[in-house]
Amino acid sequence: MPRIDSENRSGPRYLATLEVKAEWDEPSGTHIVAEGTTENVGPEGTLVHLPRQLPQVGSRVRLEVAGESGEKLQVIAEVLRIERHPGHPLAALQLLGETDEWRGLVWEPAAPRVSPPPPPEETEGEAETEADDEVAH
Repeated sequence: MPRIDSENRSGPRYLATLEVKAEWDEPSGTHIVAEGTTENVGPEGTLVHLPRQLPQVGSRVRLEVAGESGEKLQVIAEVLRIERHPGHPLAALQLLGETDEWRGLVWEPAAPRVSPPPPPEETEGEAETEADDEVAH
């Protein structure tokens, strides 16, 4: 999973697709419940794809996120911006609390897991050449 950095952010964001349920109230008083997925997660927020409806910028959203190991975390977030792409609408959310729990259950597990490359394997010819070089010196 690649890391996305920006100097205006509180830390790196990681590409992660986690299931979310978002709830908010419209100015008309209508209560909305929408399901979607995260696009990426940061230490204090997330970008979510909500396919049917987006909350308004500045509104508060109750967000329930299912972590990678199945546990669920509920947080309150503020909508910083929305992207109304016809096929892929997005809402950028900033947490208003529970950042320690978020970091432990959502953000840190989403970090890329990079394994060191395996040591190069020696072929028979290389091993014999090295042994010959050691004897010659």
